[in-house]
Amino acid sequence: MKSLFVWGGIFLALLLTVSMFSGDREAPGSQIPYSDFKNRVAEGSVESVVLSEGRITGTLGNDQTFSTVPPPQDPQLIEQLEEAGVSYTGEQAEQMSLFWVVLINSLPFLLILGIAFFALRQVQKGGGAGGAMGFGKSKAKLLTEKQGRVTFEDVAGIDEAREELQEIVEFLKDPQRFSKLGGQIPKGALLVGSPGTGKTLLARAIAGEARVPFFTISGSDFVEMFVGVGASRVRDMFEQAKKNAPCIVFIDEIDAVGRHRGNGIGNSNDEREQTLNQLLVEMDGFEANEGIIIIAATNRPDVLDPALLRPGRFDRQVVVPVPDIDGREKILAVHMKKVPLAPDVNPRTIARGTPGFSGADLANLVNEAALLAARRNKRLVAMQEFEDAKDKVMMGTERKSMVMTEDEKKMTAYHEAGHALVSLNEPASDPIHKATIIPRGRALGMVMRLPERDNYSYHRDKMHANLAVAMGGRVAEEIIFGHDKVSSGASGDIQYATDLAKNMVTKWGMSDKLGPLMYEQSQEGYLGMGQSSRTMAGADTNKLIDAEIKDLVESGLKRATDVLTEQEDKLHLLAQALLEYETLTGDEITQLMENGKIDRPDAPSGPVIQQPTHGSSIPKAGKRFGGGEAPEGA
Repeated sequence: MKSLFVWGGIFLALLLTVSMFSGDREAPGSQIPYSDFKNRVAEGSVESVVLSEGRITGTLGNDQTFSTVPPPQDPQLIEQLEEAGVSYTGEQAEQMSLFWVVLINSLPFLLILGIAFFALRQVQKGGGAGGAMGFGKSKAKLLTEKQGRVTFEDVAGIDEAREELQEIVEFLKDPQRFSKLGGQIPKGALLVGSPGTGKTLLARAIAGEARVPFFTISGSDFVEMFVGVGASRVRDMFEQAKKNAPCIVFIDEIDAVGRHRGNGIGNSNDEREQTLNQLLVEMDGFEANEGIIIIAATNRPDVLDPALLRPGRFDRQVVVPVPDIDGREKILAVHMKKVPLAPDVNPRTIARGTPGFSGADLANLVNEAALLAARRNKRLVAMQEFEDAKDKVMMGTERKSMVMTEDEKKMTAYHEAGHALVSLNEPASDPIHKATIIPRGRALGMVMRLPERDNYSYHRDKMHANLAVAMGGRVAEEIIFGHDKVSSGASGDIQYATDLAKNMVTKWGMSDKLGPLMYEQSQEGYLGMGQSSRTMAGADTNKLIDAEIKDLVESGLKRATDVLTEQEDKLHLLAQALLEYETLTGDEITQLMENGKIDRPDAPSGPVIQQPTHGSSIPKAGKRFGGGEAPEGA
């Protein structure tokens, strides 16, 4: 509405200007030459006239009106009118006040200035806090209890991090308790953890527990294309914080502004470095008793400038890890409070089956289960919905509409049976959770394995077992369908095995020939996730590295070949069961291998072993062992 009024005012001003400067209005009647007017006066055909400055109007004998423009001076006009007996009168020109004269003359300039000011303000709204010259205003948002108070009761699964930050809460509640003994509370805390572990939620819980204002801003909000804007915003943010002290200032993704200085081209002091410099000065400039706590979050602490991490700034680095099984159970309990649960729901069972899930993943799992229950018109969310939601999150959505030929199904069934059978015969392998030949996500089929407990490190025997399991699908295809009928379905498995073998050789020192040395180093990134790396070796060593990687992958291939060759009858049995049921749980696969049949209400008398025919499968991506992925557009 405000913009509408502004544009409406501009439009009315334009209409007024056009009307004022559009020229003199035409007088009523027909325009005649002044000489013709004089002749008609002499002839006596003019009855009356009105004399005004610069114009003469009147009527003729036939009641016809006219107008004419006289010359500057005609002293004989009045005498001629009296001689001809014409009735005449004078009209005084309208006099405008000085105010209206000045207003009309200045109106075009005011209109131009108003349009320019409005346009400049619209442009600058994206760079400032809303004012016409608000580039340097802070974009920090102040969250109070009106936005929903979050406490430590809403944060679960990260007890160690909570204990470390409890001291900050106590300081904000009672600063005098620490200052009496000469103690100084840390000025800043850096929350380090993978995405989705609850860093932002933990910072809000600190503010909620202490009942203090909570300013939140992203690291990218400081830096703009204009020089000096970031530093000005930092100053303004701290000014706002001082007015609301005691308070918490939370900077999310601080690595956007806090990277190592001097990494630009030519070590130039660019805008980002100026912003970082101002942040360093402000953090070290205010006193601890002012009650301002800076909390920052990042998942890449290795790229931060060392000046940010020194004592007096971010004194503490609080690691917010991925929760263990007890933490996952507590997190599920927090999110399940909002969902009507059926009596059969057991959070401990769900937590056991979701290793590696972060807090955000678990929240998404509960939400997916609730959506599934709503889709099925249920009033309560049962355990079946949680199991289906877990499969959807971990393995992808079922693509039941995807039509596969019988040969493709057979190829996928034997591929997945190869993975499963090798996994059962590798003692160090994780137990099988589920095997399916139903296309899920981008995969045509997959075998999902889950560890019995949370793993924080991996041993050499488990890595060799994973190499063998990864090769099981390709080996099964070659044994059953022949060397020439091997499909491209093992592309994802080969990629996984190659990456695993490469890490074993270059990072983890698990090669006898190369020794316990690191030959590859990640350039940057937290825990090496998704970051490029470079090899720290010469040409001869690189050849040896490639040879060792090949030997490790081929050793896994040989182990898989030995298992599947010896147990080809079980391979047929398991593949036929997958063709019959499409999805088998780990317990059903174990039961099938031990008893030769599956105890299911819908189970037939026993799987019928059919002679395989060749088929084709399309490669899959990802670390799950599967039978390929659908082509683009499928």
